[in-house]
Amino acid sequence: MFRKILIANRGEIAVTIIRACREMGIRSVAVFSEADRSSLHAQLADEAICIGPAASRDSYLNIQSILTAARVTGAEAIHPGYGFLSENATFARICDACGFVFIGPTEQMIARMGDKASARAAAREAGIPVIPGSPGIVDGLAGAVDAARSIGFPLMIKAAAGGGGRGMRIAHNQAELETSFQTAATEARNCFSDDRMYLERLVENPRHIEIQLLADQYGHAIHLGDRDCSIQRRHQKMLEEAVSPFTDSDLRAAMGEAAVRLAGSIGYRGAGTVEFLVDDNRQFYFMEMNTRIQVEHPVSEAVTGINLIQAQIRMAAGEPLAIRQEDVSFSGHSIECRINAEDPLDGFRPSPGVVTSLHLPGGPGVRVDSALYQGCRIPPDYDSMLAKLIVHAPTRPEAIARMRRALMEFLISGLATTVDFHMAIMRDPDFISGHYHIGFLDEKMPLLLEQMRPVNEEETP
Repeated sequence: MFRKILIANRGEIAVTIIRACREMGIRSVAVFSEADRSSLHAQLADEAICIGPAASRDSYLNIQSILTAARVTGAEAIHPGYGFLSENATFARICDACGFVFIGPTEQMIARMGDKASARAAAREAGIPVIPGSPGIVDGLAGAVDAARSIGFPLMIKAAAGGGGRGMRIAHNQAELETSFQTAATEARNCFSDDRMYLERLVENPRHIEIQLLADQYGHAIHLGDRDCSIQRRHQKMLEEAVSPFTDSDLRAAMGEAAVRLAGSIGYRGAGTVEFLVDDNRQFYFMEMNTRIQVEHPVSEAVTGINLIQAQIRMAAGEPLAIRQEDVSFSGHSIECRINAEDPLDGFRPSPGVVTSLHLPGGPGVRVDSALYQGCRIPPDYDSMLAKLIVHAPTRPEAIARMRRALMEFLISGLATTVDFHMAIMRDPDFISGHYHIGFLDEKMPLLLEQMRPVNEEETP
């Protein structure tokens, strides 16, 4: 087992990894930018080292600075968390070349599955249903128009290197395709330095359901069930739950088997997530694979009792998976709300600032993953997520009731947050009944904003 791990990330995921390391008897090294000098992750780690100015490109994306920090602190392995360099094949390769264990899959796996077109090809080769679309990358707008004739409208324009909803547009006809294609390609070029695009047939009002995987280097892979990630705003997830209220045991098993089959076919190792779109007829289609830990991993931990960060570390250290598929069982229901520093009543405008007062919820079945503390400064330089509020209860209705209670206890002042917006979702009849899809927030947004009110008001049973 490793003696020391450097965490190439910040915020709540860095804190979560530090805690996992401490429970395993592993020393942790935090890296921080000048903007994060007083951050919680820098204070909690056994060692901390500044790697550059506030801008991500000069700090958390600066491979040379991160590897220098690992060298001078004597770290043996590097955990990338999520975002930043977590799916950067070049970073994984350089870590290996410099003698550091990259806690994640190989460079080849990251490159293959990080490219959406090659990932679709891998899924087809594994016999997994793929959304009808272009065979591969389209040759500019002319190639997109040709491909659209066989695919049909409506369709989705997607960046091959995309993620987080960037480089993605919907076209209902050729005129919209001609307008949106260049916009999507420009956005992809600006975000990913890669403007290769492909097309997919648009699945109307699907569920976004994903399968959590663990795979060791000895060819043993298991799945940890499904997560429903359909509550999204502009293709950005806001709330996740496990297990999905839409799936049943048969569909869950079929999707899990497909994900494990894909992992086996490409020789995958580490933690990963296979994401599917599921239509009203419960037909699922491969969408993409994320070769890292996910923001929403705590709901899978809650229903399975398996610590995914610790499993990642053990597998990276060469240990085989200690559990078989038949050992995995699911208990209760879990929901996660992403608490962001955004103002829903002002178009979800980011709201950086200083946390002047803070009370985090607690009690049975409540977990808060966060780097918040009273007096901490939320810089404008990074993602706006402040915390992940996770609840676990025996049933979904009980989990919803517990999340309402926890949201009522979550008090933060000094900046706008999405706490009240999540409470509005928890009260929505369609969410309560489990009847929602990825268009839920688009359809419900005006009503949800109208119904927002302070969460410390008396809740009607």
